[in-house]
Amino acid sequence: MGRWRAVADDAVSVLVVDDQPPFRMAAKSVVRVTPGFDVVGEAETGEDALLQVEALHPDLILMDINMPGINGIETTRRICEAHPEIKVLLLSTYVADDLPADARTCGAAAYVNKEEFGPQVLKDVWAGRAATLS
Repeated sequence: MGRWRAVADDAVSVLVVDDQPPFRMAAKSVVRVTPGFDVVGEAETGEDALLQVEALHPDLILMDINMPGINGIETTRRICEAHPEIKVLLLSTYVADDLPADARTCGAAAYVNKEEFGPQVLKDVWAGRAATLS
């Protein structure tokens, strides 16, 4: 179910990956109101995300952890191994201390609880100012 569109040359291109349409919509809204960031596509499964990465070459991926099929952690691991230049932000409803152990070793730049996700978090992750998972 991938959808995509062109992005401005100087904007950070963002792929939104989540199996829940309401959260995809909310995440896309956050990206669109954040200057310097633009949504390039979306995916609702890990499998679709892998295809979208190859087709769209995003700069940043907003990745849900719990999805059917390939979960967000394994999808992130595959993306980071193949494309170390792409930053991945894991998003879920976990309290940080309750994250699955492999979330810390999958290559993601950071983890943010979905309730805390907003424009400043997006800018901080891109700038490398967010707390890392390692």
